[in-house]
This record gives sequence, C-alpha cells and structure tokens, in this order.
Amino acid sequence: MNFQLIGVNHKTAPVEVREQLAIPEKKLADALRTLMEVPGVQEGMILCTCNRVEVLAHTANGSADLRQFLYQHFRLEPSSYEPHLYEYRENEAVRHVFRVASSLDSMVVGEPQILGQIKEAYATARAAGSVQSHLDLLLTRAFAVAKRVRTETAVGSSSVSIASVAVDLAGRIFGSLEGKQVCLVGAGKMSEIAARHLLARGAGPMFVANRTYERAQSLARQFGGSAIRFDELYEHCEQADIVISSTGAPVAIFRREHGERFLSRRKNRPMFFIDIAVPRDVDPEMNELAGIFVYNIDDLQEAAASHAAQRSKEATRAESIIEDEIGRFNARLLSLHVVPTIVSLQDYVETIRQAEVDRVRGRLGHLSPEQEQALEILTHGIVNKILHAPITRLKSAAAGPEVTTLVEAFKKLFNLQDKSSLEDKSSSKAEVGSGSRSR
Repeated sequence: MNFQLIGVNHKTAPVEVREQLAIPEKKLADALRTLMEVPGVQEGMILCTCNRVEVLAHTANGSADLRQFLYQHFRLEPSSYEPHLYEYRENEAVRHVFRVASSLDSMVVGEPQILGQIKEAYATARAAGSVQSHLDLLLTRAFAVAKRVRTETAVGSSSVSIASVAVDLAGRIFGSLEGKQVCLVGAGKMSEIAARHLLARGAGPMFVANRTYERAQSLARQFGGSAIRFDELYEHCEQADIVISSTGAPVAIFRREHGERFLSRRKNRPMFFIDIAVPRDVDPEMNELAGIFVYNIDDLQEAAASHAAQRSKEATRAESIIEDEIGRFNARLLSLHVVPTIVSLQDYVETIRQAEVDRVRGRLGHLSPEQEQALEILTHGIVNKILHAPITRLKSAAAGPEVTTLVEAFKKLFNLQDKSSLEDKSSSKAEVGSGSRSR
C-alpha cells in the first residue's frame, strides 16, 4: 500500500504553530516540487486549511522521510513543530484521509467545506503531476466515501461550519445581532457563509473589503451591502460592531495601532473581531485593548464542542462506514496486484490464437464474411473457456497470502511480462510542475 501522511491540525497544534506551516495558494506548486524531491516519494499532495496542514504521499517502500520536506520547505527549527506532528502509514493513513474527507476530523463535525478544500488540493496536485495512479485511487475513493457518509447518516444534516459557529459566538457576546454593523474582510467562501448567517440573525448594514474590488462588489451586491476598496479598509472599519476577517495575508492586517485608532473614533464603543484566517489576520495584541474582543480560529473550538456532542451518534455510524470502506479499498488494491499478470496472460494466449487462425486461413483458402465470423467466434470461445479457470483463481487469490507465489508461478509457466497502467512512471518526478494549475 505504501501510503504515508504527516501533519498538524487544530487538535494537535495551536494556531501559532499552524500559521508557521501554512502554505499560500500561490506557493503550493513550489511546495509540491520540493515534496517530490524527497527520496522515496513517488506521488504527493498537500492539504492546507485554517485547521490543518497535511502532507500525503505514496512512497516506494513506505518509509520516506516526510519530515525532510517540512524542514526543506519551511526552514524552521524542528523543535517548534515536531511535538505537534502526527504521522500515519498504510491503513491508518487511508482511515485518516477518509475521516477528513467525511468531516469527522473537523473542528465542526459535519461541516461541508473540507471536502471542497480536499478536491481543490487534489486538482492542484494533479495539475502539477504529483498525483497519478495510487493517490488518485485513494482520493477518488475518499470522495465517494464522503458522499456515502452524507447520504447514509445525518452527520451533515444541518448547515454548520466554522463561519456559522463564529456568528453564534458573536450572538452570545452581543445578546442580539439585530442592527449590528458588520465588516467582512475577505470575500471568499467562508465570508459568504458568514454573511448568510449574519443576515439571518438580523445583522446589518454590511460592507465588504477584498483585495480584488470586483469580488467585494459581487459579494456585497449579493447581500445588499456595500463594497469598500481594500486600501480604504482602515478608514471605514471603525463603523463596524463586528469584523469577520478571513484573508490569505501572510501577516496580520489588524494591529494594535489600528485598534487604538478605531476605539478613539468610536468613542470606546466595543468592537468584536472574529479572525478565522490562518495565518491570523488580527494581531493578538489587539485583545489587550479595553473594548476590543478578538477570537481566533482556536477560540471557536469550545463553541464547536456542542455541535460535536449533538452529532456523536451519527458520527459513530459514519465511523462504521469508513471501516467498511477501508476493507473495500484494500481489496481493490490487492486485486490490482494481479491485473498485470491477467493482462499479460490474455495477451499471450491472444497472440497464439491469432497466429493459429492466420495459419489455418492459408489452408482453407478464401473465406466468406460469415465463415470469418464463425472462425473468430469459435477460437475466441475456446480461448475464453481455457482462461476462465486460471483468471478466476488469480482474482480469488488476490486478497490471500498465496497471491505472490501464484503470480510468480504464472509468470514462470507462461514467460509473462507485466503490462500495467498502474506502474510507477520513472519520469513522474520530472513531470511535477510542468502542468498548469487547475482551479
């Protein structure tokens, strides 16, 4: 199987650690190239969200040093992140991928955003050439597992997300959100979800700031708000009672001096910041100002705990589905082990059939189309009957301990050479980065 995964998430590492390991979208292709240079790594994908950074790989012998990638790419002192790392191999790696895709490992169990984020990471890795055969099989199966979990359980029955939990927290602070002015900083999916929940709770008016002004206009128009240019953010932000920030900025965009200016203009009326970005958009020092309340992604965990308790029964059912799917996936991988031998055997026998048919045609002279068809049907029928028993035996042995011995016996008996589309291509690493990214 040879799957390996290493990473940190909201359970193992505080936001201070996760933001050091966050990889901006525009640098993801470079990171994949670095990953593919690690000895033993044959395929790789990187998942980076506000709650996790994970490196998934298919390796030559199941023991590639993925920590080498972390060191080479981030150039951080390993002691700053090593205690927070988790690492999975083989079945445990498969289980983890299935659980993450099914939103069972999320801060808010059942939230739908994670599946979309995995699909984006998968598309990026495929475009870069770092996902091909084995990881492609694993990830496409993970998408199917996530769909089955949502279909057969109520894990995702209500619309819950990090953004909705953030809005719930704002409601607890203010008591009522009716008439509270809102500033959305960043016009991505998370901001869009937050806007829907805020409007449903009576908040407004709302204004939106984004580095791409047209995107800010689009989101503001969708919710009856106003767009502001990003470079004018600090001139307008003090109007907001609630600021929800979710950008991809590499450094904090709200610092202590901004908070002091806002409070002065608001005559010390309180402001509430919900920072759901990683790296963080709001400097923690802002929280030291009387009248400004800052909550980051980790602070939302307590609010999310109630949702986890409500869904625990459904999550248990989902875990059973995942265990079943791991067994199916393993059986699928094992069956692939015998496919090259089956294909080679079929090619070998077909070559003999064709040669014998050609030899007989020379003796029979001219054949009518009907006679040609009859000859083809006859010989194909004989070949299929001869191959039925050995092929059935190989398939049934795929999941058993004797499969390797049986495959080797077939190869020696018939002098077979493997022909498999799933063989690792020696040029795979050279191809990484040659494709254009797909979004």
